[in-house]
Amino acid sequence: MRQPTAGPTLVPKTAPQYEIRARHTDTTVTVYQAYAPRIGLPAARDGRFPPAWKRDRMTWIKPSFLWMMYRCGWAAKEGQETVLAVEIVREGFDWALEHAELSHYVRGLHPDRATWRRSLRRAPARVQWDPERDLRLNRLPYRSLQLGLAGEAAARYADEWTVSVTDVTPLAREIHHLVRAGDLDGASALLPVETPYAGGAGARAPRDLSSRGFPLPRRSPPLPVSPPPPAAPPLPAG
Repeated sequence: MRQPTAGPTLVPKTAPQYEIRARHTDTTVTVYQAYAPRIGLPAARDGRFPPAWKRDRMTWIKPSFLWMMYRCGWAAKEGQETVLAVEIVREGFDWALEHAELSHYVRGLHPDRATWRRSLRRAPARVQWDPERDLRLNRLPYRSLQLGLAGEAAARYADEWTVSVTDVTPLAREIHHLVRAGDLDGASALLPVETPYAGGAGARAPRDLSSRGFPLPRRSPPLPVSPPPPAAPPLPAG
């Protein structure tokens, strides 16, 4: 099952170190997860997660298709044989980002470890930045977002935010087959289109992490996820 794609150069060699890239529309964002068939197949069939999906456990969503392929081994790892593309409303994705805490302590960003731990326990979502991957699943020099959802966020993800659930395991296997055959152009042409995601114009983040290199996106007005480049020198007068 092929998803809409565009162009053969969808895995940039360079990108901002911290940037959310995703397949998105004006109203939705697509994230990826991999499950055992007993969960993944009913979810794709019914368009919602089955009762076996535990709402009281943290679940991690990935906007990057290739990072998902790295995590699940092209749908070959045990318990991750079914890859799902889950389309969720942008408002839900933005809400999770705005209420998230970093998954690890950063000296100089958090006052101390105890404060960070308290914030992490309270937060319904966690932000983690991992190296992005290329078609051969090698590390790239920039990061990809993982977003962990727990408690209220996990329940709302399953019951309120989900718009559609699609089994993209055949797509994953087709791309992997082309990679193994050495046809990287053909594989790249099948990749889902992922472009920078700026978030909703009306949303806001409760804390500013962008200045320390471990950002959450801020909006109203939108700001880049990664630190901005140095300002250009002023033009001479006259």
